[in-house]
Amino acid sequence: MSSFIAMDFETADYYRNSACALGIVKVVDLKIVDRVSWLIRPPGRNFRFTHIHGLTWEDVKDEPDFGDIWPEVKPFFDGADFAAAHNIGFDRSVLKACCEEYGIDMPDMDYRCTLKLSRNNLNLCSNTLDTVCDHLGFELDHHEVLSDTVACANIMIHFMKNHVI
Repeated sequence: MSSFIAMDFETADYYRNSACALGIVKVVDLKIVDRVSWLIRPPGRNFRFTHIHGLTWEDVKDEPDFGDIWPEVKPFFDGADFAAAHNIGFDRSVLKACCEEYGIDMPDMDYRCTLKLSRNNLNLCSNTLDTVCDHLGFELDHHEVLSDTVACANIMIHFMKNHVI
């Protein structure tokens, strides 16, 4: 039985520890078996990326911080063969910064990038999440954290089914 998780963070500002939303999708044997998202109260109130994801301080001010949600998040990493994201460099750096902010050991596992897989295997002018989803026929409400995460999971499933990885 193989399993992986797809993840997607949205951040409030340029600081990687400013996660304001997280989506995680669990995939077992190439089937999505669980999906969850959290709104997160970042350490600061500065929201620079509201124009991208629509979230504001008012949306998250009463939500738990990353340290508070970690007990719910960690079980998704446990037992997964790898974690995937569309631009894993970004999402992994946010995970690392949030773990450091709250004194949490970052999950030691393999991290894979659907953006890189798309660049290497699809002949597209752009490999943004919305372009890849359009090409592969996957629905997407871009920058809605759970929609982005489900899309990433579906892209990874596509590449695994086609023996790209």
